[in-house]
Amino acid sequence: MTEISKSSGDASSDLISFVLSGDWDLSIHLSTLPLLVLGMALVSLWLIARWWLGRSFPDFEIDAAELGFGDQKISFKPNQIDRQIAYSIWVELSTRKIGLPIDLNDDVITEIYDSWYSFFGVTRELIKEIPASKVRKDSTSKIIHLSIEVLNEGLRPHLTKWQARFRHWYERQIEDKFDASPQDMQKKFPDYEALRSDMEAVNVSLMNYRIKMYDLVNGTKHTNV
Repeated sequence: MTEISKSSGDASSDLISFVLSGDWDLSIHLSTLPLLVLGMALVSLWLIARWWLGRSFPDFEIDAAELGFGDQKISFKPNQIDRQIAYSIWVELSTRKIGLPIDLNDDVITEIYDSWYSFFGVTRELIKEIPASKVRKDSTSKIIHLSIEVLNEGLRPHLTKWQARFRHWYERQIEDKFDASPQDMQKKFPDYEALRSDMEAVNVSLMNYRIKMYDLVNGTKHTNV
């Protein structure tokens, strides 16, 4: 059987060669050198990526006292999953009244409560969508626990104490056709000053939480956004 070969250079240094047999069967012979070069390039890219991620996302620390959960600090090294979680939460906080400053001279308390309630549902859904295998990561687990604490220890106590009482009173005022704007009407709530003080404290904690999520996304610290 006659073979006809065509190569890319000197036979001793061929990278790729084509061999055509007498019955017109074509075979390709590839040197191991290109594969070795490709493997080294991929390893180099992987090392560069790890170095860059480590450089962009150093160890992160959240002071829980700023969120009203005690004096402990939460320390971890974030990863891409944590960034995605933080970004989703930051978007929700930034597009709802919940993560923005409130001013009860202009804002309506019932609308704030509606926003807070919606955030409960959205955050629960975000957490539920995280694959169980990812939750095993220490840093991801801490982000999830922090978010749950924001709901259970940040929002829930205020809502439990004030929401039903205020809504019941507010609806009675509407039924009585109290002739005033919602902002003026809500100031006549018997415990308005205590409610306002508590609501503003929760608002500060939520704004700090929003800042922490933004910092996680961008690898920065103490950014006012």
